[in-house]
Amino acid sequence: MPTPLRTLALLGALAVTLPSLAVPEARARASGTEKTLRAIDTDNDGTLDLKEAQAAAEATFDKLEKDKDGTVDTKELQGRVSRKDLKAADSDNDGTLDKKEYLALVEQRFKAADPDNDGTLDAKELKTPAGKSLLQLLK
Repeated sequence: MPTPLRTLALLGALAVTLPSLAVPEARARASGTEKTLRAIDTDNDGTLDLKEAQAAAEATFDKLEKDKDGTVDTKELQGRVSRKDLKAADSDNDGTLDKKEYLALVEQRFKAADPDNDGTLDAKELKTPAGKSLLQLLK
């Protein structure tokens, strides 16, 4: 039969152990944004600037643009851009985005994700809804 001292020791051990078991899950959720940031952050300063975002966006555009007609349509965008946002970004109204239009959308989303206007985005800014919206165009 457990003694009160053993029970207390067991409860103490559980109190210390259980919170640490939850940390890897939280870390795994957070690491997606941070992993993406590390992959795109070519100067390794821990932030993303517009030039880095545009370079990643160009590579993503090229990967998405399967039919090699110089544009991406809703099918090729694979849900990265809503129909409403596509229409707003489609300056020539042809129902698709060319690379220039895609990069303009990236710049617009970058600025929306940069509320302090310092020209860079850190992991915290990329985890906001505006930052997540930008990341959809970069990966």
